[in-house]
Formats: sequence, C-alpha cells, structure tokens
Amino acid sequence: MLKLFSTAIFLFCSLLGAQDLFKFDLIQKGEQDANTLLVIGGIQGDEPGGFISASLLATHYEITKGSLWVVPNLNFYSIIKRSRGPHGDMNRKFAELCQKDPEYETIQRIKSYIKDKNVKLVVNLHDGSGFYRKNYEDDMHSPHRWGQCSIIDQSNIDTKIYSNLEDIASSVVKHVNDHLIKDKHKYHVHNTRTKEGDKEMEKTLTYFAINEGKAAFGNEASKSLPTHQRVYYHLLALEKYMNVMGIEFKRKFTLDSAGVYSAINNDIHISLYEEKISLPLAQIRDIVNYFPIKKDGVVDFKASNPLLTIIKNGNTYVIQYGNRRLSKLNADYLDMDKDDNIVKFKVDGKEIDAKFGKILEVDKSFLVYKSNGYRVNVIGYVNKSGIETGIEIKKHQIQKRFSIDKTGTTYRVEYYNKDRFVGMVLVRFKN
Repeated sequence: MLKLFSTAIFLFCSLLGAQDLFKFDLIQKGEQDANTLLVIGGIQGDEPGGFISASLLATHYEITKGSLWVVPNLNFYSIIKRSRGPHGDMNRKFAELCQKDPEYETIQRIKSYIKDKNVKLVVNLHDGSGFYRKNYEDDMHSPHRWGQCSIIDQSNIDTKIYSNLEDIASSVVKHVNDHLIKDKHKYHVHNTRTKEGDKEMEKTLTYFAINEGKAAFGNEASKSLPTHQRVYYHLLALEKYMNVMGIEFKRKFTLDSAGVYSAINNDIHISLYEEKISLPLAQIRDIVNYFPIKKDGVVDFKASNPLLTIIKNGNTYVIQYGNRRLSKLNADYLDMDKDDNIVKFKVDGKEIDAKFGKILEVDKSFLVYKSNGYRVNVIGYVNKSGIETGIEIKKHQIQKRFSIDKTGTTYRVEYYNKDRFVGMVLVRFKN
C-alpha cells in the first residue's frame, strides 16, 4: 500500500457553499533547487485525465534527482462538482480578476507558486475534445479540436533556459508518438500564437507564466479516450519534460495502459481516527451501514491520494475520489475511546498480534481472542450464544451483505470498551 501522506479534518458542512474547504495541495518532491518543474492538474473539474495524472505523479513517482512540485487538485471544488467551473472557467482568470471572485484567493496562491524563483518550467494538464490537427480532416480532427497535443503560446521566450518552447514541445510530441497505443492517437504541437491577439488565451495560466518569464506548456489528452489512456499520454509527456530538465525518477507501476489502469483504481485507501480504522477503497461497497463516527460528527482522516476526501451530507459521509463517488458511510455516532492496545487473533492456526487499523489476510478461518476486556463484534457473524471471541470463524459463517467490499471478502471486527468504540481490524479472505 501507499504511505498515507495527506491529512484532513472535515467538519459539519454540506457540499453546497463549501468550496473554501477544498483548498488545493502543493506537493514538493525531490531535492528543492532552482530548476523546479511545476505540474498543475484540475484547473477544470471535468477533465479527469489531467488531475488523475498529476495525482499519480504525486503518489507513484519517487524523484531521485531534481525538484518537482505538483498541484493535483487546483480547482478541487470544481472536481468534486464534476464541472468545468462552478464559478466560471478558472483558466480564464489569470489576466484581471475582481477580488470578490470566489476563486480570487486560489488564483493568487497558484500565481505565487508560478512566480517562485525556483520554478523554471510549468506544465498545465487538460483533457480536450477530439483530436487536434493543423488542417481540417473532419469534425473530430481539426484545428478547432484540442485533444492530443502539446500547446505553446509562442515559439520562443526570452529566458536563460528553456526558451525554445517549440523545440521542447516537439521533443515531447516525438516521445509520445514513439509510444502510441494506437496510431490514430498521434500528438501534434499546437501553437496558439497568443501574443498575436488571442484575447481568450491571454487570460490563461500558461500565458501568465510566460509573462512571468517561465517556460510554460499545456498538455492535452483527448476526451474521446477512456480516462486511463488519457492519463497514460499525460504521463508520457510529463516524463519527457522531466528528462528535458534533468529530473530523474523511479515509477511504482508499469507505464502502459494496464499498468496505469491498475494504479488509478487499485492502489487507493483511507484511514480514520489516527489510523484506528483502515478502508481499502478499490472494491468498497456503494453503501456501508452502521459505520463508526465520532459523536460530534467530526471525521479525521488520512488518504493515500490527494484526490480523496470525505464530505458530510446529513448523517451520511461520502468518500469522494476526484469526481467519482466511491461510497457512502451511514453514520453510527459513538463516543470513542483513546485506547491503542494490541489485540490478538489466530489466523489459519497461527497466533497474531494486531494493531487497530490492520488488515489480516485469511485463507480458511480466524479466531478472535478476548483482549483487554473489550467487547468484540464481528459484523455479519451471528451465533446462538452471542459470544464472538474464542470461536473459529469461517467465511461462509458471515453474511456476505455485511462485507465492506463488493466481492464479499473483507469484514469488520470492531472493539468496544463498554459502549465506547475503540478500534477496528479487517479480516480479508483470500478467496
């Protein structure tokens, strides 16, 4: 599993009117230096290829040489709302902007990172319609489409390094085209020639960066492709930008269509209340009932990915992954004990000490020992005695509908000190 790196506290609040709670993350990787690459995803919330690519760059890449900054969720509220921009297109707010605009503080903050003296090159990630072509071929392959291209505002800028924007973009395009899934996915350089009078493009993030003396590029993947393939092309481009800047890295997955799909969908989890509860999210049920929540309604959590968050809506807590709703936790409000003791199990005949939040892999059976005077509840297991400790339990003895996952393999073992919730261990049957 990934190391849990982001922490958040979600207070009583519904999604509407709560955009100020969804502040973007800046994740700094590698050794900080004056040759930093800034990658931005999520400026528009209906372009998941861009923000998921940035999130994988933040979570699944180790920078072994050089400096990388990643903003995976610039317009997080827009991402959650699955909207291009609930308050207008954020990528048209970098020229002039009224201080009363709801996104004013966000724009000022990202501008400060772009202007930072260490940042030398900026890449803004997008998903665009169709397939960009310099000449008209048909409605989906034309100069009016934005998918599958590297965007520059002009050919060159007056800087000491990375001034040759068109040459850099051309090298990125060549690298991507050398690794196409299908020939029809071919990339091209798209020079918008913004300075020549394109009033709309003058309002964009990349043009702002250029006017601050920073090399800046847009990378567009086609909305005609499934999300994981868009991410594949974004990552190909980003790896070439890192190569151009001398940034070296190790990647935690194979860069192909299947490897990207797995990294997006399988390696995600969240933990709650100082890691007393862990939830693997790859196959989590749409609804998990009677889920322990602190009586005051506050949820403290850590996530494996900056696109993960929890949103309170009445007595339901929604786990959100970018613009995907993964699950609803229906709250069982409880007082919570601060104990953090070790509890004992026998798993397939072997005795095991487990901390709260641990996931135990079970082949055939498990047994929960009495521990520290706690009351134990194996959710979904019922016997006539009402006792759930000291008894060997097999998978078929637990009602499948109480599993936390859609495959019916993972079940909750909850611990209570009288009526106070203490912690949870998950048991996951291998088949």
